[in-house]
Amino acid sequence: MMRTVSTTEIEKCVYRLARKAGLTLTDSCRRALENAEALEQGAAKFALHTVLENERCAQKEQMPVCQDTGMAVVFIELGQEVCLTGKPLSVAVDNGVRYAYADGNFRKSICDPLTRINTGDNTPAHLHTEIVEGDKIKITFLPKGFGSENMSRLYMLTPADGQSGIIDAIVNTVKEAGSRPCPPVYVGVGIGGTFDSCALLAKKALMREIGSEHPREDVRAIEEVALGRINALGIGAQGFGGRVTALGVSCEVASTHIAGLPVAVNIQCHCVRCETEVL
Repeated sequence: MMRTVSTTEIEKCVYRLARKAGLTLTDSCRRALENAEALEQGAAKFALHTVLENERCAQKEQMPVCQDTGMAVVFIELGQEVCLTGKPLSVAVDNGVRYAYADGNFRKSICDPLTRINTGDNTPAHLHTEIVEGDKIKITFLPKGFGSENMSRLYMLTPADGQSGIIDAIVNTVKEAGSRPCPPVYVGVGIGGTFDSCALLAKKALMREIGSEHPREDVRAIEEVALGRINALGIGAQGFGGRVTALGVSCEVASTHIAGLPVAVNIQCHCVRCETEVL
């Protein structure tokens, strides 16, 4: 039996998620920053302390945790036994974003790529949908700032590059970014797929909790080695130097062509914001 859900409910959910994400870090990000603060000293320790104090102030004053309240990236896993009614899904998602950014006094950052004319309400959102089994709707809101997004890279490696080539690509991306993406960063990596789907995998990797482990041992090994090499770079919090340049590296993989090895590295700043709700 099909379950009927009005897209108005999705609009309300996106609104709730956007408002919350704009004000707070994820729990795993906060823990990772606290752990990093305990490891550091000097300017890096002060920078991390300030970042954590900033979030406490943001929640207390109900103000954005970062001035770049980001491009609205929305992932929806739609159960195949759900029948949507009402306005189109994309309209409902954009309405949720529009009203949340207005009511939260969040910065509106979305513009035409050529004219640079701002849309004025932070829409349209970038909506990714996936049909899954069941009668539930899982909605994830990931606001993505562009100080870090601009530092992201896509590599079309050859199969001969192998795991060492993948790790080199991840580490070199962070090294070249330096202090620009507001480290300590969180690194999402897509491995495999095609030119376009690889980048989406990297974005999905940023939805994982920092510190979570991939079920595949070989993928875990890439994450661990890459993280160790990144933190050995010494860039540190806000570029002040130190032991923690990255809070974590998370990889997602997909089957690819025998002739290719796509690798996408999506950089997230220290301000990891991601909220999920199931309807």
